[in-house]
Amino acid sequence: MQLNYLAFVLPVFFIFCAIEYYFSIKKNKQVFSFNESISNMNVGLFERTCDLFTTLVFHYFFVWLYNNFAIFNIEANLLTWLLLFLATDLLWYWYHRFGHKVNILWSAHVVHHQSDDFNFTVAARITIFQAFFRSIFWSFIPVLGFPPEMITTILLIHGAYPFFTHTQLVGKLGIIEKFLVTPSHHRVHHSSNEQYLDKNFGDVLIIWDKFFGTYVEEDEKEKPVYGITSPLNSYSFLWQHFHFLLEIAVSFKRAKGWKAKMNTIFGLPDDLDPSIRAELEKKFLDQSPKKALSSTLIQFISFNTVITVLFVFFFLLFGFYQDVTQIITGSLFVFVSVIHTGAMLEQRKWIFHIEFTRLLILFIYLSITLPYHWYIAGVWLLLLPVVVFYNTANKNYLKLLTIDIKRN
Repeated sequence: MQLNYLAFVLPVFFIFCAIEYYFSIKKNKQVFSFNESISNMNVGLFERTCDLFTTLVFHYFFVWLYNNFAIFNIEANLLTWLLLFLATDLLWYWYHRFGHKVNILWSAHVVHHQSDDFNFTVAARITIFQAFFRSIFWSFIPVLGFPPEMITTILLIHGAYPFFTHTQLVGKLGIIEKFLVTPSHHRVHHSSNEQYLDKNFGDVLIIWDKFFGTYVEEDEKEKPVYGITSPLNSYSFLWQHFHFLLEIAVSFKRAKGWKAKMNTIFGLPDDLDPSIRAELEKKFLDQSPKKALSSTLIQFISFNTVITVLFVFFFLLFGFYQDVTQIITGSLFVFVSVIHTGAMLEQRKWIFHIEFTRLLILFIYLSITLPYHWYIAGVWLLLLPVVVFYNTANKNYLKLLTIDIKRN
């Protein structure tokens, strides 16, 4: 049986998050908040779902580059493994640094920095756009002549380490601070404090920051403030991913001359007019004051998140046995699910329509996946009363979750 064992990244992720949460409670340190944690997991769940597409695509892209453009024929041995690791980490440093300095790259990376929390769930805030740009940077490695199998292996190992640097519960680590990226280093990187901005770009090795002058040590007198300099104040999955692209688009439209227009794409994020964000927020976001989430809504969000996590796990685990239709439908279910969860966190009054769409997609997926069609027919009948009494179901749904239907 050919299972996709990368699916087990999910349970391992949640085990470590649970451990971190346990010790945060034991140390009486508030490092988790419900809204931020759910929002972080939303981003990670969809990116993990996209791995069914991206992992193979990027692997074959490296194979194509290696077969057609490799300068050298590098064989695997202890020295070449070490060289590959150093090359990968150095390229990551420069990708990461450019990701903070070039608008189009920042539009992909900004999602990772939006959370006001800093814990293991933040490590999940990786987007498919970021994976795309990273692969462009890493495409230099197969051209050098490193075999794609080596590259794929080193990327899996290299990608696992940074997860453990996203925590506030680990202090400074003595001599390790001299050469490896530690939680202390990465807390600096995720901080919006002026003295910490655009520092500590390393992924595994901190030596690159020290060599290229971007290293700053965490100061005990300057407590990190996490998130971006202008807080997003939104848990919308779509807004988190596209707000900065929209800012670039508006800036591009308003810019006079091609040089100015190109600067909106490839220039510094700080050069964009900050008033554009406010204009877009007024147009696309609900500006009315939000009340605290009700206990019922929190339970419902938690339940839906568990269902989505379980779906993603089994969807990935048996991914090699699914056809294109199943993969597209399953991915669409996850996509709509994380939009729905974000909308619930925002307490938007149209969440019932997303819920209905989500269930509809799930039933379609089950219909083309499960062999027991008589059972599926019974499941479809469950939707019939909802369709017939749609408006009533909508009002009762919002009432149950204590969503004010008079809100925008």
